[in-house]
Amino acid sequence: MSDPLTDEDYRRLAEFRYALRSFLAFSEKKAVLAGITAQQHQALLAIRAAPDGIMLIGELAERLQLKPHSATEHVDRLVRAGLVRREEKGIDRQGADRRQVAIRLTPEGGELLASLSVVHREELRRIKPMLMELMARL
Repeated sequence: MSDPLTDEDYRRLAEFRYALRSFLAFSEKKAVLAGITAQQHQALLAIRAAPDGIMLIGELAERLQLKPHSATEHVDRLVRAGLVRREEKGIDRQGADRRQVAIRLTPEGGELLASLSVVHREELRRIKPMLMELMARL
């Protein structure tokens, strides 16, 4: 059994959660200013980070913590916005021969993500000392 939490433990946890929420608020604001939602930004980032920049819709659903049908609707909106495109794949990641629909960023989606990623990296570099201090105290 773990030790009981002290008042200081609660203060540290509260400060850490506040820092995380502040970063998320920063991120949401930057996404909206770029003309997309925070969840769309997260989708673009997940797709770009996938092997070869290609992600199956089921994988995206997992990354966004959505049900597959909700992820499909999400992808539909990204396709309409010109940020991603669908591609048929004949072989899945395990080597099975079956048709699957994968998604990839369009050049416009890649450019938008790159601009958002630069400002996010700058913000993370700015708050890194504070986050490291908070982590060290937990």
